Amino acid sequence: MMTRILPAMALLSALAACGGPELRYAVPQVAPTEKISIDFETVELREITLPTYAALEVIYVETPEGVITPAEDLLWADDPVRAATLELARALRLSTGARVASEPWPFDDFAEARLEVRIEEFLADAQGRFRVAGQYFVATRDAEGRDRAETFEIAVPIPPAAGASGLAAARAAAMAELAQTIAKTAMR
Repeated sequence: MMTRILPAMALLSALAACGGPELRYAVPQVAPTEKISIDFETVELREITLPTYAALEVIYVETPEGVITPAEDLLWADDPVRAATLELARALRLSTGARVASEPWPFDDFAEARLEVRIEEFLADAQGRFRVAGQYFVATRDAEGRDRAETFEIAVPIPPAAGASGLAAARAAAMAELAQTIAKTAMR
């Protein structure tokens, strides 16, 4: 397994070492793998919080020694906080069929539930995976005490020969998986 991962990380390092113009990578849209019925018709997603390194437009990777380092000249195409928030809102909407929007809530009526996601890890790790870990909170407007707080850890393999576009695809898949995890564990 490690012999497969090292070439992928070497490719990312080689791409980063090219001193040319900055390359921007968009995160592709990923369709949900299943439809999940939830108890809410409307969900407000608060702006996602990311670690300092992940909130920057530079793409960061973890070295085999555990150092989180920027991949030079490789940038995300959009502001990472904004993009991650929109990715998750879209994935939740597609997975659940609920009306999901990021804050500020754009509709006249209040959302039935509010979701807050605090991410602690958001990077390509040394094992050749895109890793997303943290905690999420669901607060509801009803008085039944259905508020939830859960932790999560998701790791999606980065295709070995795909370079930075594979990393972006793995990030998209991780966010889609996060949406499905939240829907299954905290919104039913």
